[in-house]
Amino acid sequence: MSSLKPSAQRVQEALSAHGLGLEVREFPASTRTAEDAAAAIGCTVAQIAKSLIFRGKSSDRPVLVIASGANRVDEKKISALIGEKIGKADAEFVRARTGFAIGGVPPVGHLEAPITVIDRDLLALEEIWAAAGTPNAVFRLTPGDLATLTGGQVAEVA
Repeated sequence: MSSLKPSAQRVQEALSAHGLGLEVREFPASTRTAEDAAAAIGCTVAQIAKSLIFRGKSSDRPVLVIASGANRVDEKKISALIGEKIGKADAEFVRARTGFAIGGVPPVGHLEAPITVIDRDLLALEEIWAAAGTPNAVFRLTPGDLATLTGGQVAEVA
């Protein structure tokens, strides 16, 4: 594991702390977008659990939405669910609050614990893949693992 880039190593450490046996894998090809990740891994775009960071408009808290790569997040649904309007988070906010750059934001290991919402559509899948801290790192998990790791609320997000 020592060959992992520092951000990917941080994710591996967060995963290891949960004792689920999950392992970060780095690819030579980019896994920055859901489409890139699916092509590199050899899975469907729907199996990519993309981590999107939004910004609570009144609380300024990070809001993490973990959505199926095939879905587009409906910000109004998320706002209604958490009881606060949300907006897009810029790259500076994402890095400052999560410790990761856009394109590699994982569902775990953030500097600040976000409000977390998990796309219900991910629960229908046996296996999913999530970003692991860099634009080339991912890890395989089950939807149950994702719920355990994040404590996120499952909801309709698309």
